[in-house]
Amino acid sequence: MGAPPHTDRLSDGFFGSFGGRFVSETLMPALEELTSAYERSKSDTEFQAELADLLDHYVGRPTPIYRARRLGEEVDLDVWLKREDLCHTGAHKVNNTIGQVLLAKRLGKSRVIAETGAGQHGVASATACALMGLPCEVYMGAEDVARQAPNVQRMKLLGAQVHAVQSGSRTLKDAMNEALRDWVTNVRTTHYCVGSVAGPHPYPTLVRDFQSVIGREARAQMLTETGQLPAAVVACVGGGSNAMGIFHAFVPDETVRLFGVEAAGDGIDTEQHAAPLTAGTVGVLHGARSYVIQNDDGQIQEAHSISAGLDYPGVGPEHAWLHESGRVAYNAVTDEQALSALHQLCRTEGILAALETSHALAYLPAIRQALGPGQPVLVSLSGRGDKDLQTVLARIGDD
Repeated sequence: MGAPPHTDRLSDGFFGSFGGRFVSETLMPALEELTSAYERSKSDTEFQAELADLLDHYVGRPTPIYRARRLGEEVDLDVWLKREDLCHTGAHKVNNTIGQVLLAKRLGKSRVIAETGAGQHGVASATACALMGLPCEVYMGAEDVARQAPNVQRMKLLGAQVHAVQSGSRTLKDAMNEALRDWVTNVRTTHYCVGSVAGPHPYPTLVRDFQSVIGREARAQMLTETGQLPAAVVACVGGGSNAMGIFHAFVPDETVRLFGVEAAGDGIDTEQHAAPLTAGTVGVLHGARSYVIQNDDGQIQEAHSISAGLDYPGVGPEHAWLHESGRVAYNAVTDEQALSALHQLCRTEGILAALETSHALAYLPAIRQALGPGQPVLVSLSGRGDKDLQTVLARIGDD
């Protein structure tokens, strides 16, 4: 289908019927303040120059695209990887945290809080705060603290305080719940650095814009390297920031098919998955209307994925809009398929991808069926997999 009309109105924060602000009155002034500051920053040459300088000289942008020839031979496609794993901190998350912490300083905030699942957003938040001299506190589900221990240690070394959340499923949803509670209590002094294109307006737009550097670079790089746009772009989707970051530049290109890959966990036909667009319904979670995993009474259900970064029962509202418009095709792959794809990339290209990214890689055979052989496909390699070694080895054995 063609690109949907551009209706992400910053004034009201809706993408079609999705998004909005479903929050307590206490947070409304802070959200208005953040929206106004972000609006001003877009035309503030000093802010934009400082952000660009940090992305180039601190984060390490532009990240390269890489032609994965051996992997491509195995899946019968011309595979290109957008190497966000080569960013400082090892994932795309730092693109957003540098921007948000710069905004927090402009707003005069004296404290930053964040939520994290896989730990990469926590590390990126702690990194930006250390760089800019602000204290940082990170909420992380106790289950994720255990399975992402290396990132917990990195956050602490960077000076952040890590709160292990014991409620609910003890994963990303519960970490975000606790971060929101903290923000309500300390809203005057604290900036909440949301890690994905989820949450109340303006976060879905703000985070997407900070991450859209991925797609702008990749689009230009594909034209330079191949002389054409890719036939398809594919990215994993949890909350959805890496996917929106790479999709956004390609949405107007009607010849480019876009594929988002959710976490099927143990299987879509089980209750152990994290695929709201594939198997969920419309509801409200963490201040925005989108697709969520909920029961018939509207109660949010627990999500499951081997990947801590995809283990979330909702998705950003712009993804819901792109799903309903048909511009992006969303599907899901299982834990086992993701593990197999992780191993395949290691064996063929010498790259250890994150379990999140491995979900996108696992969908390449399906894209081959949809497009035919040999087509150029761009994959968002959103992060490296060092953080996942403990989880991977526990599942497949260390031999």
